[in-house]
Order: sequence, then C-alpha cells, then structure tokens
Amino acid sequence: MDIKGKTVVITGASRGIGADAARVFAAEGANLALLARSKDSLTALAEEIGENVLTFACDVSDYAAVADAIEKTHAHFGSLDVLINNAGVVDPIARLEAAEPDDWGTLIDINVKGVFYGMRAALPVMKAAGKGTILTVSSGAAHNPVEGWSGYCTSKAGAAMLTRSLHLEEAENGIRAMGLSPGTVATEMQRVIKASGVNPVSQLDWSVHIPAEWPARALLWMCGTDADEFLGEEISLREEAIRKRVGLI
Repeated sequence: MDIKGKTVVITGASRGIGADAARVFAAEGANLALLARSKDSLTALAEEIGENVLTFACDVSDYAAVADAIEKTHAHFGSLDVLINNAGVVDPIARLEAAEPDDWGTLIDINVKGVFYGMRAALPVMKAAGKGTILTVSSGAAHNPVEGWSGYCTSKAGAAMLTRSLHLEEAENGIRAMGLSPGTVATEMQRVIKASGVNPVSQLDWSVHIPAEWPARALLWMCGTDADEFLGEEISLREEAIRKRVGLI
C-alpha cells in the first residue's frame, strides 16, 4: 500500500510504539488520527508532526468514545484505511493470589475490550469501502505464561484470537487483519516492568530492548502486499527474516 493520502488511526499514540508509528506514517504522507488518554502529549505530538493530524483524548475502554473518534476521522478525511490497535497496559504486575480484581479487570478493559472496540467501530466504514487493514500490537506473552503477568498474558492471548476471528469473518470482504509481536521494546512499559523486579523480563539489561521505531516501521510494512502471506497471523519482530523484509537489517 502506498500510504500517502491514506487515513490511519492509531490508539495509544501519545508515547512509545504508538508515537513512533505516528511519526513513521506521517513521514510517508498519511492522514492521522491519534487516540490516547493524555491530551497534552497528543497535542505536542501533533504539533511536532504538522498538518493532516487529528487528536482524540479518549480511553479505548469506552466504546462510545472510540466510535466517535473513528466517525469524526472518516468524516474529516473521507476515508479510513488503517487501524492500529496499540493501546495497552501491563499493570497489575502481581502473582494471581495477590492481584487486585479491579485492577485486573481494568487491564482487560483496555487490552481486550479496547481492541474489540476499535475493530467493531472501524469495520462498518472499512466494509463499505471494500477494504481496510487492522493491525494489533501483540506480545510473546500471548503464547507463554510469565510470572506476575496473568492479566497481561491473558489479554494478549485474547487480542491474538480477536485478530484470528476478524480474519476468519472478514477477509473475504477485503479486511486485512494481522498482529505484530515486537519483542521487548525500549518504552515506558519496560520501565514499569523493570521497577517491578518480578520475573526474568524485569532483569533484562536496557540495551537489549529494540527502539520503538522498529515496530513502527514494521507496522508500515504490514500495510503493504509483501506482508499478505501473514494475514490472520502474528508476525514476530524477533525473527531475523522479518527484520530483513522490514528493512531493519
């Protein structure tokens, strides 16, 4: 896909992978709609990027807010070509017996319901156009349990199944659905993990984490036909062959 002039919605866009994705897509000439809870951070990012950017301070666990943002984006730009479900949290980091039920539920609201809400709001618009790409940032935690991450692992497994379900139901209608497992990325989430001191991931040296620009560039590559063999699946950025195809090495 030539992304120039296409409309891209990014959730969790105020920092980390989401913010770098906004920069990468903007550099290629995309129209952007950036969603996150932090209004000030979104405003600063939009000013940095320049024109053709809309911002929406909203929580992805609020379906009405997500649907309103997507509706206004489509009305403003006249299209909706790509949705990147990036918003996510890792807290609470705690063993099952100590996890606070309300906090655990909030994580599910963001990491699972938030992904579904984005898909649900974007589908009618994309199907009417006969095409659309929906990408979801996943994790190796979707497939393997990690101590203290019962909520995060469960949520990422749920999001991965949402991608598979979307592909099953809507591929024939022109909807491209894929997940991206980026590995460990040098973002604020890794600082939270490091501070927890729980499980081997928290013991990793900061130097082993990849820059957020790498998954951002991978997401751009996934919008093109070279990634079509992975439709309905998750792409792992840990794989050297994928990094080469993205152009990272």
